[in-house]
Amino acid sequence: MKKIFYLIHLWLSVPFGLIIAVICFSGAALVFEPEIMRLCYPARYYAEKVADKPLPLEQLIAGVNRQLPDTAPIANVQVPASPAENYRMGFPGRGAPPLYVDPYTGAICDRSAGQGSFFAVMRRLHRWLLDDFKYGEGASAGKVIVGVSTLMFVFIIIAGIAIWIPKSRKGLRANLSIKLRFGWKRLWRDLHVALGIYAALILLALALTGLTWSFGWYRSGFYRVFGAAPPQMAAHGNASPPQQQSRGEVNGGGVGRSEGGSSGRRGDTSGRGDTSGRGGAGRGGAGRGNSENSGRGERQGGENRRGGRSGENPAGSRQRGSVDYSQWQAVLDRLKEQRPSFKSLTIQDGQALVSLSSTGNIRAADVYTFDAQTGDFTGANLYKDADRTRKLRGWIYSVHVGSWGGMATRILTFLAALFGATLPLTGYYLWISRYVQSRKRKKQEKF
Repeated sequence: MKKIFYLIHLWLSVPFGLIIAVICFSGAALVFEPEIMRLCYPARYYAEKVADKPLPLEQLIAGVNRQLPDTAPIANVQVPASPAENYRMGFPGRGAPPLYVDPYTGAICDRSAGQGSFFAVMRRLHRWLLDDFKYGEGASAGKVIVGVSTLMFVFIIIAGIAIWIPKSRKGLRANLSIKLRFGWKRLWRDLHVALGIYAALILLALALTGLTWSFGWYRSGFYRVFGAAPPQMAAHGNASPPQQQSRGEVNGGGVGRSEGGSSGRRGDTSGRGDTSGRGGAGRGGAGRGNSENSGRGERQGGENRRGGRSGENPAGSRQRGSVDYSQWQAVLDRLKEQRPSFKSLTIQDGQALVSLSSTGNIRAADVYTFDAQTGDFTGANLYKDADRTRKLRGWIYSVHVGSWGGMATRILTFLAALFGATLPLTGYYLWISRYVQSRKRKKQEKF
């Protein structure tokens, strides 16, 4: 039986190994994107000077509109819990990057930060192998290759675990240790076997969650296994059609995964997207970008759009002045008073999202609706009362990007993805060296 698993492991690894290495490496690169971006571009994320009280939202938005040449309205404002951080303002359309605004001065902060950055490249690599992918236009070749490679990776991991299982306790110890004193060939073998088994379960979780963004049939089955109804998705596993998607899920509770300024989803992923998530197969990101940067304006008309901001008015988006911002500050103040432990608050036309900080699902959010004229709350969709589908979607993303358990699980996810990137390389070395030795033996037997 082990021989069969060995052949499966080998002949799936040979054609897909390099692609798997690229997916794992790019996913690992996206795990700590938020922290690295804040370290590299502090002016984008942190206010220059913290004052007693930030400017009212209506005044902030009016000031931003005066500084921008285009006609797309501000669709949402994300307010972080920390008074030292800048506000994040989003626009309609998936392709519209967000703005970061100093809440005390109204200044737009470092608009170019992260555009075309290392993380933007890693996200495209992780999700689409740098292929040009547009939402709503079907699956690109890169997206399909990533999905198929990730699916093969699942079988490779399972076959590898079956091969690894030792017959004795002594064999178990040998398969879990890395020995440095027996030469390079033994070292490469130990790196492949030991690191592979240490990372196997995490890599399996990343692959199984990442596949939900790759194939509709897999996503439906995955949700049904966990007793949830499959979410309504657009063609080829893109984001849900706007009119069918829960408003609370469109922006993941206002928690942005993409720190590089690109939106749309791990990945997703994510994203890796999202995130980050690491969309596609990963993260992403893991894609590691998301659709959290879109606002209610994106959902008007129920079609996928890539609205830009360079003088381009996205199809169906509203002109400035059509969004009533007059009650946004009153709603924000009321939510701050009622929910002091929030992670972030996102206000958009007639809706407010409270991102929660006490759960492993980083996309968990309570969603409130309010009257745009009076600011009175008209309804609430609390996360604790949400259906299983909505909760599972957030958990899939959280597991895929490694954030479900805080910093500890993110570190483990980073290491596992990094180890995963080395496994095809060590595997190729072992396979080639074994082939060379076999050729030598055959030549010797002839003589």
